[in-house]
Amino acid sequence: MQTSAKAGILFVIVLMLVPAVAAEDALGWYTLGQNAVSAGNYADALTYYNNAIALDASYAQALAGKAVALNALGQYTDALDAANRALAIRTSSDGQNAQAYALFKLGRYNEAVAAYVNYTADVTNNAAAYCNLAYSYAQVGNADSSINAYTSCTSLNPQNADAWNQLGLVYMSQGEYSDALDAFNASTKVTVTNAEIWNNKGLALAALGRYQDALSCFNKALSIDPAYADAEKNKESMMGKAQVYQINGSPTVTAAPWVLGGVKTTTPATAATTGTAVTVSATPTGSLSGVNDVVATESETPVAARTTYTPLSPLGAVAACSAAMSVLFFCRRQKE
Repeated sequence: MQTSAKAGILFVIVLMLVPAVAAEDALGWYTLGQNAVSAGNYADALTYYNNAIALDASYAQALAGKAVALNALGQYTDALDAANRALAIRTSSDGQNAQAYALFKLGRYNEAVAAYVNYTADVTNNAAAYCNLAYSYAQVGNADSSINAYTSCTSLNPQNADAWNQLGLVYMSQGEYSDALDAFNASTKVTVTNAEIWNNKGLALAALGRYQDALSCFNKALSIDPAYADAEKNKESMMGKAQVYQINGSPTVTAAPWVLGGVKTTTPATAATTGTAVTVSATPTGSLSGVNDVVATESETPVAARTTYTPLSPLGAVAACSAAMSVLFFCRRQKE
């Protein structure tokens, strides 16, 4: 029994000393690399792919797998090199995707667009690829294509709040504020804890003139992130616009047009004749009581026009009477 126990212990020690992973050929190492990638063990995967490539330098699948692992490890330049080598040997979706992603992460957006267009021509169900393509289009100034790609991305993955947010920003850049608001609304349905999205939604509402709703969004953003400087600035700019100032009474009418904050308006002609109250709504560009861009409502009771009379001068009347008497006296002398 003692001999058997010693033999058992020795066998365990030998097993511990033998490498846990071994492969006899390039295919075996490649398979181990694929399994490691699936498990998220990218450093191990890189080792296995390198072993496969060492046995077969033209192993395109192993090179593509290596590019995937390097991208996951943030080594984008090396990943691009491995992907280019793989695609030079044989075209594959893994190689195309790895190439496009490396270019995207390196900020080479024109090249990323071309690479993603090639990839999505064959693989049409990868939401992340469409999102990266859309962002790349936006970076090179192609807003229409960016919108189309984001639409594909959000169709494949409606729960991607960031994709909806980015789509809204592209719409904003084109002045399409209603569409932007729809995108931000979709984004806030997915998540309600992203301050940036609430701020962007507020900007869309402000552009549509919905100041009170915009103010609510900026407040929501600040409730999530009290230190959000842009949201605070936007909130301050909305404070006046979200209020309505009532100016009541009978203002003194002046000869010059009525001026409020730099905006000139004139009283309608019908008000002067009917004597009805006039409501004047204006969005000034200047300021009133220290608040910029307020909406003002004035209830004005028109003052009837005053008729001015010019009395006759007394001296003029005396002179006229004297002249008349002289004429009468002259006529009487002629008759005599």
